[in-house]
Amino acid sequence: MSEADVNLFAKKLLGVGTAVVVLGVLIGLYVGSWATSFPKAVAAVSGPASSGGSQLTLETVAAIGQKFSPSHPDWVSYLIKSRGQWVHSTDYTVPANSIVHVTIYQFDSPTGLRNPFLSQVQGTVGGAMTLDGKAVTSIPPEEASHTFAIPELGVFVPLPGVSEEAKNPCEEAPCEPSKNDHRTITFSFRTGKKGRFHWQCFVPCGAGFIAGNGGPMQTLGYMDGFINVV
Repeated sequence: MSEADVNLFAKKLLGVGTAVVVLGVLIGLYVGSWATSFPKAVAAVSGPASSGGSQLTLETVAAIGQKFSPSHPDWVSYLIKSRGQWVHSTDYTVPANSIVHVTIYQFDSPTGLRNPFLSQVQGTVGGAMTLDGKAVTSIPPEEASHTFAIPELGVFVPLPGVSEEAKNPCEEAPCEPSKNDHRTITFSFRTGKKGRFHWQCFVPCGAGFIAGNGGPMQTLGYMDGFINVV
């Protein structure tokens, strides 16, 4: 191998090494940013006087929009109502050894479940939920848009989608029940001892990602979060 060939090889090797280092730094910055980008915790409010406990009021939207997420405006997401305003957070704080009443306004269209088992209501008080005012224990799997599931607490609640022929769909958050077509789901569940429990949507709703399971499905603040029992 001539001296010129050796020099060329050395330059190529240096270039590849530099590219690997730069790529490693970029990956490290991305992972560091993801790991430290936690949504702020939002506390449940006092529940209805007739039943006590605490109350969480949530909504699911097809697109979070520029207002709440300039970097991912087209991602599907959950929001929580706090002091009369919709807040982009999936980190909720509730009391230990109590009942939590949940109201979810569901504005997104159906995606469908890959596991029909998750179309059954589980772990709620009475083993049911109310859907638009009617008590139900399950929904057709193909009608699911999202789920609200806390596996460690045994809570699985399927959320049916809004008809694709809806006349007043919500394009992006915040969506308002008084203005946009939606489904209303209510249920209650019991908390036990103190702890931090992960909750997740199990409908593959990450459009544009492999099998629908990337992006918002794997990012805190969108389709998964934590229940802080204190």
